[in-house]
Amino acid sequence: MKKYVICGVSNRALQMFIKPLLNEFSQEHEIVGLLDSDSLRFTICKDQYPGLAQVPTYSPEQFETMIDETQPDYVIVAGRDDTHVDYILRALHKHINVITEKPMVTNAEDAYKVMQTEAESKGNVTVTFNYRYSPFHRKIKEMILEGKIGRVTSVDLNWYIDTFHGSSYFKRWNRNRENSGGLSIHKSTHHFDLVNWWLDQKPEEVFAYGNLNYYGPNGELNPRKESGRFCGTCDVRNDCSYFRRWNPRSGSSSVRDDHLLAGVYEKDVPYTNYRPDACIFDEEISIEDTYVATVKYDGGSLLSYSINFSAPYEGYRLAINGTKGRIETTEYHEPSRIPFEYPEQTIEYYPLFGGKETIELVKTPGGHGGGDPILLEDLFMGPDPARDYQILAGSEAGAYSIAVGVGVWRSVQEKKPINIKELLFHTDYQEIK
Repeated sequence: MKKYVICGVSNRALQMFIKPLLNEFSQEHEIVGLLDSDSLRFTICKDQYPGLAQVPTYSPEQFETMIDETQPDYVIVAGRDDTHVDYILRALHKHINVITEKPMVTNAEDAYKVMQTEAESKGNVTVTFNYRYSPFHRKIKEMILEGKIGRVTSVDLNWYIDTFHGSSYFKRWNRNRENSGGLSIHKSTHHFDLVNWWLDQKPEEVFAYGNLNYYGPNGELNPRKESGRFCGTCDVRNDCSYFRRWNPRSGSSSVRDDHLLAGVYEKDVPYTNYRPDACIFDEEISIEDTYVATVKYDGGSLLSYSINFSAPYEGYRLAINGTKGRIETTEYHEPSRIPFEYPEQTIEYYPLFGGKETIELVKTPGGHGGGDPILLEDLFMGPDPARDYQILAGSEAGAYSIAVGVGVWRSVQEKKPINIKELLFHTDYQEIK
């Protein structure tokens, strides 16, 4: 039996790690400890999973006690982003393996610390970049490896987050930069890692623009300038376009944001000193909701990237250009929230000299485009022996994705290109082997 402790009993921890460990993978894996700063989260967890009733619980100050008492093989880190680095480093100092949610950490300095500490530890770090595991994303990786488009010259990636999902980041702890690093890190590291992995190149330089356009006190759809409101108790919520779009007056809804607990607006909030329904127009919001960036890679490829967190639908448009052809795909995400008919996702392959080929794939169930279940198999059963390329991500992949995200924000602030290696490794750059 391999033993696991969970640091951060978040909704993501409940669904992504605890549930499968108790169900699909329980014969060889066991949860032996839970750690969180809010004891009410233990109640939620054990009510949902009675099999954990006797599992001991710990506060963050009791991390070493938990390790000594439970002797885990793995520490799973799934709490608020800014807490990741502490648990990762403390686990590595104890020579324990780490599985961490993305982003691995929230800034480049901490990313370097993780790589440096891992190099001196018997433990290793795995970052759960589940977007790599989507059948479409794996197929694109395979097509690049097969040389279908030759040497990749440029990538165009435009990501759209709809107002239901996008607004959730501005209701929760993510809206404070010190908690999340901003959305160029919390969210976009998903996308930067995907491109880094497809290209198998390291980002060298990034230049970006960004702004807070839709959320915050100056948002055009703010019904009244006033801070400290919460959706569940707001007296102007029926005048709020965002609230009315996604919350019928009856209180029932056919859509649900997996980041939040269902029914949080109509019931008592189950956490201590924290509500995940803060007003999206508050003055305390300190992050951007729109980015446009260009990234240069050490292998010669270029990335043109944009993301918008207040779009009318969710999905992305991707084009990858190479010396021998082009790959295109468009994804429309969350059918229940798309107010129009849309085509099924396919991959379009355009050889430089020849006819177009349309590739259809079997979609797999599960979160993140069907990536979550396959990632879990690799985590808890070992990498698929039938796959002949690396897909699980380590600390270096986590670090470079974060460095691009930090570079985006730094470039927005400083209005100049940001060198990734200088950002990540400072002047005395040494590759971590």
